[in-house]
Amino acid sequence: MASAAVPAPAKAVTGARTAIPSWVWALPPVVVLGMVFLYPLGLVVQQSFRPDTGGTSARAYGDVFASTAFREALGTTVWLALGSTVGCLVLGFALALVIAFVPFPGGKAVARFIDVFLSFPSFLITLALLFVYGTVGMANGLWTGATGAAEGPFQFLTTPWGVLLAEITYFTPFVMRPLLAAFSGIDTGQLEVASSLGARPARIVRQVILPEALPALASGGSLVLVLCLNEFGIVLFTGAKGVTTLPMLVYGKAILESDYPGACVVAVVNVLISVGLYGLYRVVSRRVGA
Repeated sequence: MASAAVPAPAKAVTGARTAIPSWVWALPPVVVLGMVFLYPLGLVVQQSFRPDTGGTSARAYGDVFASTAFREALGTTVWLALGSTVGCLVLGFALALVIAFVPFPGGKAVARFIDVFLSFPSFLITLALLFVYGTVGMANGLWTGATGAAEGPFQFLTTPWGVLLAEITYFTPFVMRPLLAAFSGIDTGQLEVASSLGARPARIVRQVILPEALPALASGGSLVLVLCLNEFGIVLFTGAKGVTTLPMLVYGKAILESDYPGACVVAVVNVLISVGLYGLYRVVSRRVGA
């Protein structure tokens, strides 16, 4: 059978595409990426080596690394990120189990709401917690109204524990979303067989469900760790006293102290840690097949 003839215009277009090097097609997105992201980042790095006295120096790095404020902010950032990640993994796994395997009215609507929740800004969740547990929030108002006390007992929201609660509340759906997707692929026949053989629910979760959920847990936990490391709005809106993270330290040095080289140094450190954790997230996701 004779092959169909290719029209002349199509041949011309194909030949033109072949004649143009592949790097030319990649050039426009690379230029846009460089102008929007790499160029501002380069300015931050450059400014970190430009002291207020002029010239080029790494003195700002020495001053920042030697300061107690930086070390405390780094420690606070790390423990809040780790604590929030662990809390999100535990709570997200428990809630996803209930939604996926415990039939109840409105279960599908709740699962859909998880997707909507991911689009909410973090400060909105913090404001909601302030309305409930703030100093003049609903919980304290009910307490003072019932007991006649001058103030309510719920004062934790302006402490590191309040920040931890707000971050767990906001970021837990980021763990639940991949877990629900993983649970939807589990063969319910395996669960029925295990139950018919006398396995208790805890054993079914440990030996059947958990192995299937490990890739989603690893992927979701790694993502939450990166997001918590860079969270700014939650810490700012809770008004937590004495809670300074790296993003808050950047804000303080740049806006409150006008120490732009110092702010850029902290920003560079924050970016390096974030990129390193994101690389870890990609490696973990690739290895577990998430």
